[in-house]
Amino acid sequence: MAIQQHIHLHEGPGGPFESAAIYDDAAGLQPGLLLFPNFMGVKQWDYDKAEELAALGFKVLVVDYYGKGKRATDMESASALMDELVADRAKMRDRLLDALAELKKLPGVDGDKCGAVGFCLGGKCVLDLARGGGDIKAGVSFHGVYDAPPFPNAKITAKLLVCHGWNDPLCPPEATVGLANELTASGVDWQLIAYGHTGHAFTADNVPLDDGKTFGFQPDTNRRSWQAMQNFFAETFG
Repeated sequence: MAIQQHIHLHEGPGGPFESAAIYDDAAGLQPGLLLFPNFMGVKQWDYDKAEELAALGFKVLVVDYYGKGKRATDMESASALMDELVADRAKMRDRLLDALAELKKLPGVDGDKCGAVGFCLGGKCVLDLARGGGDIKAGVSFHGVYDAPPFPNAKITAKLLVCHGWNDPLCPPEATVGLANELTASGVDWQLIAYGHTGHAFTADNVPLDDGKTFGFQPDTNRRSWQAMQNFFAETFG
């Protein structure tokens, strides 16, 4: 197996965008996956995760949702970029749908078998892609953000797995129940796994877990949620 990284430049709403396609060039037809980064945007951590996913048998597009040259350098700059993106959820949705169209253009991607994974803001991207009617089979949110957009959902066809840290201050119990109610009302095949002693950013292995266990890396949850994702994909993609 020889997994390669290819820069993927594409135009889109508010573009241009500089994403990265990561896959085994020698593999034949494979399911495609979008990887939506956390609010820091595209970085080496995402490329490494994409290589893990490619090794599982996917062709992966690491999505640049901020735009070419718009890269966060610290929490402050990331927050500013995120605030700009989420201020217009319709434009954000259109960028996500455009990213899915780009994924389906990659050589060897089975357009009928596509999915998405996302972390933090990227988890919100997975949910909004599904809410926007994106033609994906499966979506996985890791420590995502759950607030619904200010417009009605399109018909959601994706099966969804939500991996949630119970102590996450960005998504307290009422927000988590709100998402469950929303997805139930939409007729979605959804699963929610809530992990104890776990906060936001539980996959971020470069961020120590704080004393209150509300933010930072939780190795048990990281391992368990990644396994849950693999089980979910095995069921969904076969």
